[in-house]
Amino acid sequence: MIPILGLAAGVLLGLFFDPTVPLGLQPYLPIAVVAALDAVFGGFRARLDGIFDAKVFVISFVSNVVVAALIVFLGDQLGVGAQLSTAVVVVLGIRIFGNAAAIRRHVFRA
Repeated sequence: MIPILGLAAGVLLGLFFDPTVPLGLQPYLPIAVVAALDAVFGGFRARLDGIFDAKVFVISFVSNVVVAALIVFLGDQLGVGAQLSTAVVVVLGIRIFGNAAAIRRHVFRA
């Protein structure tokens, strides 16, 4: 129940304060969101499989976001930021859909 309340509070605060992302960080935001979603879906899958560990989840969440941001930063420095951003989204998207399929199989027994 606490995560749901935290999510609701975060959404309400975001709507109320209407935060803006600095121009220099805007290329990293979508990648960070996809990396965070990968960790969330992985955590949910682990919870359904009965192997969830909060410490592993937090480390996975933070490291996914940091590594994805570093890859995009490196791509920007090399002049191929868009290509590496696409690669990160594809790889994390495959992981997200794999976890979503496992969650679906667990929930619907199919």
